[in-house]
Amino acid sequence: MLAISNKELQINEEIRDPEIRVVDVDGTQLGILSSKEAQKLAIEKNLDLVKIAPQATPPVCRIMDYGKFCFEQTKREKEARKNQKIVEIKEIRMSSTIDTHDFNTKVNQAEKFLKSGDKLKVSVRFRKRAVAHPHLGQELLDKFKEAVAEDGNIDKPSKMEGRSLVMFVSPKASK
Repeated sequence: MLAISNKELQINEEIRDPEIRVVDVDGTQLGILSSKEAQKLAIEKNLDLVKIAPQATPPVCRIMDYGKFCFEQTKREKEARKNQKIVEIKEIRMSSTIDTHDFNTKVNQAEKFLKSGDKLKVSVRFRKRAVAHPHLGQELLDKFKEAVAEDGNIDKPSKMEGRSLVMFVSPKASK
């Protein structure tokens, strides 16, 4: 079947071109006809005349069941949407003074997110005077980077955004 764009298609009486190239239901070319003759052919077969390539010279029209075509088109689009994987961005927040057990818990959570195919935004928040020591947050993110190295790749290296140090991690491609 020909690939037809999803734009508003002209059908039957809407086609006003003097000459059009006509393609039959089974894909055979019927040649260049006037739009009235093509319309008569479509009516005889109890089908619709649909302009599928308006930019061509002469424009290409196809004789088909337009209702059935629209139904199949929406069915294909629905199937394509169903098969899409929606990648979510999960956020993991830590403070620069996080303890080791809490850090390990965050790493385990991050690995779970990466294995399920989600992207991660890892942020280290600095509160009060801790913002004067961003090197502590950088060391923490480097440690985090090593901990999730087998499950994820670093998309964007760490950088300061306001009072937070932020890094993005994406899951490694599954083999």
